[in-house]
Amino acid sequence: MNRVERATTVFSKSWPRVALLFAAILLLGTAVWVRPQEKPRDQFDGVRARIRSLMVEQPVPSVAVAVARDGKILWEEGFGWADIEHRVPADPHTMYSLASISKPITATGLMVLVERKRVDLDRPINDYLGDAKLTARVGSVADATVRRVAGHTAGLPLHYQFFYEDEPHRPPSMDETILRYANLVTAPGERYQYSNLGFGILDYVVARASGKTYDDFMREEVFLPLRLTRMSVGIAPGLEKYAAARYNREGQRLPFYDFDHRGGSAVYASAHDLVRFGMFHLKAHLPEQRPILSDAAIEEMQKTGKENYGVGWSASDAQGFRVVTHGGGMPGVSTTLVLVPSERIALAVLTNTSGVPLDGVVQEILRALLPKLPPPPARTPSAPQEFKPDAALVGTWSGTVHTYKGDRDLTLRIEESGTVRVRLTQQLWTLLNQVSFRDGTLNGRFSGDIGTPDASRRPHVIQLSLKLRGDVLNGSAIAMSIPGPRGSNALTYWAEVKKQPEPK
Repeated sequence: MNRVERATTVFSKSWPRVALLFAAILLLGTAVWVRPQEKPRDQFDGVRARIRSLMVEQPVPSVAVAVARDGKILWEEGFGWADIEHRVPADPHTMYSLASISKPITATGLMVLVERKRVDLDRPINDYLGDAKLTARVGSVADATVRRVAGHTAGLPLHYQFFYEDEPHRPPSMDETILRYANLVTAPGERYQYSNLGFGILDYVVARASGKTYDDFMREEVFLPLRLTRMSVGIAPGLEKYAAARYNREGQRLPFYDFDHRGGSAVYASAHDLVRFGMFHLKAHLPEQRPILSDAAIEEMQKTGKENYGVGWSASDAQGFRVVTHGGGMPGVSTTLVLVPSERIALAVLTNTSGVPLDGVVQEILRALLPKLPPPPARTPSAPQEFKPDAALVGTWSGTVHTYKGDRDLTLRIEESGTVRVRLTQQLWTLLNQVSFRDGTLNGRFSGDIGTPDASRRPHVIQLSLKLRGDVLNGSAIAMSIPGPRGSNALTYWAEVKKQPEPK
């Protein structure tokens, strides 16, 4: 056998192994070629995992998040469905209902007018209203300044009221709302009482002082100059397809609803635009944004009074940093906007269902940006204390609840044992439940009917919050509708009862 024959024989015998090796190399090369590239890990992967876990646990239809630092957006992303029924995915440009994050946005419009000398923060707010004005049930109405209204210390009460598009009720005019509910139930400056009504009145002041509707003023003088094209009061025409639907905790889609306190609750925004609004309040001076406020005005808004609240912003020291923030919550809405001025950080987290705890997501973002951030202090719930009235409270108290439909008789009988019985008009005597007496104020709730058309729209209980002033208890009787699939209303009426002489 010559060399050629021997080579041919060797090759033919080894060919199966060569072919197998060649095929393996080819297969390996193909496998390497078709394998998708793994996405490199980044500092926000832990946040993504936290959000996905939260969406399953709660559950949450969608979350949109945006994070900025040093005037640049570092990360923005959407998760889940902005509209489940139409399979519209959430993204950073999806517009979410903000609930109370509307307050610093409305306050920004107010401060534009302050800098134009059309509004003075320290003048009585009644100076900017028409025939319908605030009524002082206690204290002086002249002390209810614009600043105090914006800081929830003017004495205005707890108030929220929802009007669904598939129901016959519509919001009354602001003049009518003021006449019905704008009672100072505590003296101006006496205490902090979070009040959506106050910001509804502020949006009315913005309209009256500017000569434009509140919606138009905010669009023309705040949103457009700041290039916030996915921010609007309500869902502005042309933006409908970008808005996330609102869902209740049972996953039911909620009809669109409005308020009689739009300045406190009605703004929509995308996470992208909201974090850029936050960057403006960090004085980032983005080139595309017109400086509608001076840096001094921005600082003025963040100066805080009672309960660490300023002009539309909550601000406090937390975990070693000064934090400026506002959250929002109502049917179909859980939102938060957080600024850390010293670190030039702004973050926004938006969802389209209610009752979502967002603190964990915020903490995860802050830890990603601030590795040495200490953990938040542990929260220890205070144990309820048994109500033991002192001699000044024990006895019979009689008076009225004032409503826009007339006065209602109110009687309390406070016993030494701590039992409190209450009667409203000719309704049955009932027990006052969850009774407490803190900071000179008697609190509790009972079953009853306040008897006004507004309150009667939903089944409700009555919450009392009455300040002891000598031989008088006065303050709030709040018709709080029983929570249901569509949330609840809180409508406050002035109440005052006087201690009656003991029978001889």
